[in-house]
Amino acid sequence: MNTLRIAAAVVRAPIGAKEENLARVTHWTKIAAEKRCRLICFPEMNITGYCNKEAMAGYAETIPGPTSERLLTLAEETGMTILAGMAEKDAAGKLYIVHVAAGPDGNLSVYRKLHLAPPEQALYSAGTDVPLFKVGGTTCGIQLCYDAHFPEFSTRMALAGADVIFVPHASPSRGMSVADKHQSWMRHLPARAYDNALFIVACNLCGDNCNGLDFPGNALIVDPSGNILDTKLDGEEGLLIMHLEAEAIEHVRGHRMRYFLPNRRPELY
Repeated sequence: MNTLRIAAAVVRAPIGAKEENLARVTHWTKIAAEKRCRLICFPEMNITGYCNKEAMAGYAETIPGPTSERLLTLAEETGMTILAGMAEKDAAGKLYIVHVAAGPDGNLSVYRKLHLAPPEQALYSAGTDVPLFKVGGTTCGIQLCYDAHFPEFSTRMALAGADVIFVPHASPSRGMSVADKHQSWMRHLPARAYDNALFIVACNLCGDNCNGLDFPGNALIVDPSGNILDTKLDGEEGLLIMHLEAEAIEHVRGHRMRYFLPNRRPELY
């Protein structure tokens, strides 16, 4: 990989307020660009807002569509790759939870959430593809919230060449403080980085979504050795900015005892 300067965004996302939410995307993307970032990652469904109610069908869009085109325009204007989330409706009317990677070169990668949480399964369909995309010489993948609880998924991405996995969340507080949510993430996200020798970048929504859910607003960056590089735990909108250093990957993948993947025995599993 090449060293990549990224921003993980924590933002509010009121349900159905797409113009307001897109204005947030524009605001924080321009700030990240001013700070010389090449990529910004927003939380899960940050454009349409997150919920599991039938009303989401009215906010969902096709991709390509108006929102994805606006993201591509913003990406071109700022020179940034923008990772942003929304509800997608396909030609058959099926709904998906998706995250797009809109690049400044006009490329658009679309990830449909593979592992739907139990409350999501009645409304949304699950995706079937595991796309990766490149930013410069860095290979990136996306998982959404509940996805990160399945270790095999991260390993599959790593074996396909991923250097970084972005994990946008729409994980409600449900009575948990920001510190509590951070401790919850600490149970599994560092393990995904450590076992697979890659970076994990996670970010969550914050505040009231105007539809009965409240989000704690946290973000986290983990290096390929499982070390926590930085956190954002103030519960407010803002950015967590970091250089993801190529040397950190080389430190692990160049060491025969620290890099586990080449010694897997999948024929036994």
